[in-house]
Parts: sequence; structure tokens; C-alpha cells
Amino acid sequence: MMDVCFADGRKAYDHEGTREETPLKRPSGDINLKMISILFFLHFTNDIYNSFVNPLLPAFAQTFSLTLAQVGLIGAISRALSFVVQPLVGYAADHYRTRFFVLGGPLLSVIFIPLVGVTPNYLTLILCVALGSLGTAMFHPPAAGMISAFAGSRFAFSMAVYNFGGTLAFACGPIFITSVVAQYGLSNSYLTMPFGLVGLTLLFRKVPLPVHEGMKNFGFIGSLKEVFGEVWKGVVLLFVLAVLRTFIGQSFSTFFPVLYSREGYSLVSVGVMVSLFNVGGAVSGLLAGFLADRVGYRPVFCVAYALAAPSLYLLLFVPKGAFVFAFLGGFFVMATLPLFVALVQEIAPRGKSMASSLMLGLAYGTGGMMTALTGKLADLFTIRSVLGFLTLVLLVMAGLVPLLPGKKSKPDL
Repeated sequence: MMDVCFADGRKAYDHEGTREETPLKRPSGDINLKMISILFFLHFTNDIYNSFVNPLLPAFAQTFSLTLAQVGLIGAISRALSFVVQPLVGYAADHYRTRFFVLGGPLLSVIFIPLVGVTPNYLTLILCVALGSLGTAMFHPPAAGMISAFAGSRFAFSMAVYNFGGTLAFACGPIFITSVVAQYGLSNSYLTMPFGLVGLTLLFRKVPLPVHEGMKNFGFIGSLKEVFGEVWKGVVLLFVLAVLRTFIGQSFSTFFPVLYSREGYSLVSVGVMVSLFNVGGAVSGLLAGFLADRVGYRPVFCVAYALAAPSLYLLLFVPKGAFVFAFLGGFFVMATLPLFVALVQEIAPRGKSMASSLMLGLAYGTGGMMTALTGKLADLFTIRSVLGFLTLVLLVMAGLVPLLPGKKSKPDL
């Protein structure tokens, strides 16, 4: 049996479970653009359907007469099932080489998310959101784990390109779905389904098999020890920052649309704001990945959080500049998303799907579930005051960044 190699060039375990420490050369500087592009488009196809949920929250609230806590619960369930269960998928993806997860996951999202408009009540609405969200959980860990095999020495930037597919989807999706709903009504949201089915059909034969991680003989606990055992302190800090970033970002993306809808903005205008928020994150993710390959991760993290705080504060308290500050807020608060996944794979390269699932899955889902708390507090106080307080947390996060592991990736020159 052939040995398996890490992305950083070190040999993994052979078939008998013995570690080989023979150093190998890291992959060359050339990116496999074809494969990165395929994963980019698959990511876009999956995530554009998941992007439908947040901009439709005002419509759900009106249709089913929901409280803010119930609105927050929809977002929390979506985040929980999209991300919290990802470590289990990551474990399976690291042990079995199959395309089932990267293709079956998007299929669930494409089928069930468009059905939210035909649900007769709140419970069936949650069911459709839940099934579509489970598809996202299936897709992300193995797909993110595949990037290093095709990234060459431009790992952070390649991860950012892959992530751009998701953020671009969340930028285009709100405009797309709100336009469809404004024109044809919420009950006709299912009309968006054929676009995704066609996309998956075109990509079906082109999606590559994930790289085998050589961890078949490890159980779940053994896999956790193998992947994170020696670097757990740095991973824990990275996890905490990822949870807080997600909590703040998702609280804003969930509730600032409700805030401006209540203040008289149309559904389409709210959809444009949400799209600008996500467009900012898409652009900044690419820039952050490019810079991280050159100056390291910590400076990019620190600057992003320090500038996200005032941008999001102004989004709340300067309504005349809402469209501009929606873009800037998303630009800074979402810039570090691909860096979490890239950095955790750099410091824990063994078991890339499981490592990715910790940042994309458990951290993102934990932070997302906390949006229900934001909704409850907003019912007691106001949306603006609760979100305004959260901007202060970003400044605390910037102060924690210097404690992150100092590992960085440098391109081969």
C-alpha cells in the first residue's frame, strides 16, 4: 500500500499505523486552477440556496406572525444543522474516499431550500430549512479538505478562492430570491430549484475524489487525538475566535435586515443590503488570503477585527449610509473566514476534513445557534442596542489575536 502525504510534504501513516518522518518537498507554486475552479463552482451551487433563508426572514415573520425569538430560532436551526454536525462528516470523510458527501450534500440543499415558500406552517418551514441545512453539513468538510491537494504553495489564497464561491453565492442569492418572491410571491420559491439541478448535473463528472488521509484504522476519539493532540491550545483559541466572529457576523446578517424592514425599507432594498454585506465578505476573503500568504495570518486577523467594529456600528446608527456600511461591515467581519480554515490545516495538517469541520462546522454552528440569544435580547431591549454592544466584542477579539500560533505559509519563489 502506498504511503499518504500531508499537504505540507510530510509522510502520513503507512497501512500499519507507523509514522514516517521522512521530509518531503512541499508542492510547487502552481495552483491547479481547473480543480480549484470546479470546487469553487460546486461551493457556489450549494451555498446560493442556503443564502435564501436570511433575506426571507421578514417574509416568514409576516406570513406566520413570528416573534423575533422564533425568527432567531430559524437562523439558529439552520446554523446548527449546517455546521455543528460537520465534525461527524469530517471524521467520515477522512476515513472513506467517496464523492457521496460533496455531491449528495448540495443535492439536498437544491431540493429542500426552494420548498420553504410552499410550507403550510412554521414546523414544516423549519423541516425544509433543516433538511437543506444538513446538505450543507455534508458538503463543506470534504470539499474544504480537498483544497490543499490542488493549491500548490498558495494555500491561503486557494482556500480564499474556494471560500469566494460561498460568499459570492451569499451575495447573489439574496437579490435572486427576493426578486423572485417580489415578482411571483413566496409560494413560488420552488421555481429556483431547476437552476441548481442543472448546475449539479454539469459538475457531476468533473468533481474529483477527495485525497485519502490514511486514518481508516483510527476511531473517533483516536482521530481527535491524532489531529489535534499536540496543537490543541492554538486550535482552542482559534476555535473561540471563530465562534465569536460567527456569532457577531450572523447576528448582524440575521437582524439588521429585520431592523431596516421595520423602519420602512422594501424587501428588495433589504435584499440589496444583505447582498452588499456578503459581497464585501467575498472580496475581503480573497484579499485576506492573498495577504496571509505574504505577511502571515495574525496581522490580517488583527486589522480586520479592529476595522469591523466601527463599520458595523455605523451600519446601525447611520441609516443614510446603510448600503455603504453594509458593504464595509461585511468586508471586515467576514474577511477572516477562509483564514480560519487555512490556519487550522496549517497547524494541524493531519485529517484535513475533520480540522476544516471544526472551523467551518462546529465553530460556525455554535456561533450561529447563539443568534437565538440575540433575538431574545432584542425582544427585551432593541435590535439596535443589542447589535451595538456586539461591536465592542470585536475589539476584544483583536486583542486576543497576538496569542494565535505564529505559523504562516510562504509561497515558493
